[in-house]
Amino acid sequence: MSGYDESDAFEAAIPLSQRAMSARPAPYLDDLNPAQRAAVLATDGPVLMLAGAGTGKTKALTSRIVHLLMTGKARPNEILAVTFTNKAAREMKERVGRMLGAAVEGMPWMGTFHSISVRILRRHAELVGLKSNFTILDTDDQLRLLKQLIVAANMDEKRWPARQLAGLIDHWKNRAWTPAKVPSSEAAGFNNRGTELYDRYQERLRSLNACDFGDLLLHCVTIFQTYPDILEQYQRWLRYIMVDEYQDTNVAQYLWLRLLAQGHRNICCVGDDDQSIYGWRGAEVGNILRFEKDFPGAEVIRLEQNYRSTEHILAAASGVIEANSGRLGKTLWTEARGGEKVRLIGHWDGEEEARWIGDEIEALQRGTRQLAPVSLNDQAILVRASHQMRAFEDRFLTIGLPYRVIGGPRFYERLEIRDAMAYFRLAVSPDDDLAFERVVNTPKRGLGDKAQQEIQRMARSSGVSLLEGARELLAKGGIGGKGAGQLRAFVEGIDRWHAAVLNTRPELADAVIEPMLPDTAPNRDHSHVRLAETILEESGYTSMWQNDKTPEAPGRLENLKELVKALEQFDGLQGFLEHVSLIMDNDSQDATEKVSIMTLHAAKGLEFPVVFLPGWEDGLFPSQRSMDESGLKGLEEERRLAYVGITRAETLCTISFAANRRVYGQWQSQLPSRFIDELPDRHVDVLTPPGLYGGGYGAAGMGAGFGGGSRIEERATRADVYNSPGWKRLQDRSTTRPIAQPRESRSSVIDLNAVARFTEGDRVFHQKFGYGTVAGIEGDKLDVDFEKAGVKKVVAGFVTPATEAGDVPF
Repeated sequence: MSGYDESDAFEAAIPLSQRAMSARPAPYLDDLNPAQRAAVLATDGPVLMLAGAGTGKTKALTSRIVHLLMTGKARPNEILAVTFTNKAAREMKERVGRMLGAAVEGMPWMGTFHSISVRILRRHAELVGLKSNFTILDTDDQLRLLKQLIVAANMDEKRWPARQLAGLIDHWKNRAWTPAKVPSSEAAGFNNRGTELYDRYQERLRSLNACDFGDLLLHCVTIFQTYPDILEQYQRWLRYIMVDEYQDTNVAQYLWLRLLAQGHRNICCVGDDDQSIYGWRGAEVGNILRFEKDFPGAEVIRLEQNYRSTEHILAAASGVIEANSGRLGKTLWTEARGGEKVRLIGHWDGEEEARWIGDEIEALQRGTRQLAPVSLNDQAILVRASHQMRAFEDRFLTIGLPYRVIGGPRFYERLEIRDAMAYFRLAVSPDDDLAFERVVNTPKRGLGDKAQQEIQRMARSSGVSLLEGARELLAKGGIGGKGAGQLRAFVEGIDRWHAAVLNTRPELADAVIEPMLPDTAPNRDHSHVRLAETILEESGYTSMWQNDKTPEAPGRLENLKELVKALEQFDGLQGFLEHVSLIMDNDSQDATEKVSIMTLHAAKGLEFPVVFLPGWEDGLFPSQRSMDESGLKGLEEERRLAYVGITRAETLCTISFAANRRVYGQWQSQLPSRFIDELPDRHVDVLTPPGLYGGGYGAAGMGAGFGGGSRIEERATRADVYNSPGWKRLQDRSTTRPIAQPRESRSSVIDLNAVARFTEGDRVFHQKFGYGTVAGIEGDKLDVDFEKAGVKKVVAGFVTPATEAGDVPF
């Protein structure tokens, strides 16, 4: 008889069936790297799979599910696998099925947070005052209900819009706060009545046997915290928990998971703290950073071998993200050596940037630069803000380059752009019934369906346009109350804007438009641009979005400003409208290949062989608004966004910035993004053409801070190869003519009667172009030969005598 062996006792404790199953071959482990294999085999206890971009986290996660099933450690109904999207849940289920060689059956707990919460809530709805057949409100129903409550509380719905209250309540629910739990520091929201209305809203939802999406998790957390026996039941059922994209969880999701995991503590969270980019919608990067504190004894396994990008791209991304202090830390690496360095190029302005990228895309498609042809489907442009898309869309539509916008409509198809264009169409052609119908009650003018039907009937009976029908209806008193006054103002506005369109010839521009705008109005050299701004202001459309407190509102306002900026390239509103109609009609919708354009947020989880990252300028990226609102926390999230952008590229990544850009209608000198100087030198090729940014006075107008002596300038000088297809053309432009000279923001009409402040030969200083000598004078316009920027025509009011600027005599 052999001696006692502890391993014998250990094996005896494991069911015989499980030991037999675990002895079966495990082909799903064969193609895993050591870190992935370790993550799959670490089945017991808390595990954090810290998975960098492109490191095969989905493969490791699905292999872990298969391993639990194949070894008999868990039955299909004992595994909780949570994702953030239905698409990710479907992909996970399909992968598990392929690895098992059969369709996945009996896994009811695989899905999104919301879908699983619905399943739980249906079972226990009565515990939170609902019936099991409760309905889930969509956004429109939610807003309609909140508006009713605001009106019932005798509050001005225009000053305190329902969307603002909906956003506040959603924020509280993401924090797992019921009305009674909202802290006093937050209770002052919505005119000190937010918590009161929140409580009434929840009561109304219960009476309707309904809930919103935020309730799905909140109610589950409430049930788990209030009824320990029910929580214990789910803890017993769900023996293994796996969570994808853990860095994107909010507080409610975090509590939901933590409560369920307290039973077996077999929780595996997969995520990347360096890719937490959704703080603006409630995600808490702190959830993943404190995982080891929340689950003592947790094992942290880092997946660092990247299968997507070249070593230069990975090194560039790592160089940027290392500047963040709030991270667990990891270093991506790849077995694939060589490849192209990350390319960095500066442009004179945003339009030049769009032209250059268009040239590059076409050249790559043709297979130049000693590279194999790259399909348009394999090329993407990732922007920080959606309003940046307009320049690229205009350029691509002009040259016939097919493209798609991912994560949202194309620029000219966006709701706010279509609304604004409808206003412009009415100004040009008041009889445009489709445009009238679109905006007659946008923003709200107290004209319900009945009033609009009356306008339609009057127009049809009289055989006139809807505008004339509205005019006749007002004259006959067919509409009363508040709606009548607002409709009258709308009709008068169209008349006024149309008269301005008819009279905005260059020689009459100031006389016609001047009384409509303050002296400080921008773009005074383009009467139709100023008219467009006036239309959006007088109609109340701009104010509507300014008063909207939803997360989308700031982006819509930026898009409207970008639309007005686009008008500068045309002689009038009618020419612009014709341009948009033609390019949209000529767009090749059936093209098999298309370039992808999207925001950096929408690009999360995607990958492309070729990626362009334009607009890397301080204030644009990192976003000034994000830094102003969240300080260092906001800056670190912006840096994580840069990391996400770079790691979307597989073989070629190009980062670009502009020295000058139109911001809210005004030319502004731009500083290169602070993230650029965090890129490691030896992994970056600078392609900025010599001369375009050279000299002691930088192209960004910031002196030594950007020009001579800066890292960018030194790297451009050191670069010995300029092998980009678009580079030669860009260099030719910079040496033969000024590139996209910024227009002065004052009137471009020459005032021949102006008294000249200067004489030829005077030395002057310009904030953007530096020192120069007056070469010619025409009224209040000067031809100035600038030392670093060449000869430019500027308004006299924009320059000062050099002695006033502190010029040092030679």
